[in-house]
Amino acid sequence: MHIPDGFLVAAAVGTTYVITAGGVANALRKAREKIGEKHIPMMGILAAFVFVAQMLNFPVVGGTSGHVIGAALVAILVGPWAAVIIMSIVMIAQSLIFQDGGLLALGANILNMGIIACLGAHYIYNLINTVLGNNRRSKLVATFVAAWGSVLLASIACAIELALSGVSPMGVVLPAMAGIHALIGLGEGLITIVVLNLVMSTRADLLNLQRI
Repeated sequence: MHIPDGFLVAAAVGTTYVITAGGVANALRKAREKIGEKHIPMMGILAAFVFVAQMLNFPVVGGTSGHVIGAALVAILVGPWAAVIIMSIVMIAQSLIFQDGGLLALGANILNMGIIACLGAHYIYNLINTVLGNNRRSKLVATFVAAWGSVLLASIACAIELALSGVSPMGVVLPAMAGIHALIGLGEGLITIVVLNLVMSTRADLLNLQRI
């Protein structure tokens, strides 16, 4: 899902950078006063997990690739704003170290996988928990749907950016990206459930951390 340099027109690059800068700045402002000593190790572990998980890429037509994101797990464990910070750090590191996504496209990649995916997962998770009741079963159901939905939302945003930049027609890139990521989202949902269930069984105290 990482967009390389040269795929987005200048207007898309500028717009996504402005939106992303505002979103990350807001996340830093909201998280600054709430991050405690117990959050730091968890944030570091989650950043490493996401970094490794995103290394496996699948080519997709329309000029980009597909992979798991990890945003839902991060948002569920530490909250949406801390999740935005974690995902942004991962995107920056991938771009600078592995050239996975270009610097000009960094704003779009953070917007798609860091902001849209994290906030989408957060609101989907909370909505389903509210409807089904805040118990273990509802948490797992909400986790699966939130993980699947976060991947789909990010892929749709990516497809729209590519189509508006003239990389590929909307009728080609949107079904291609949404279709493959709807399938990838199923895998991400299962992985996220397994990890969260393990956390609930072995370190339930981590779920009681203040979510940021």
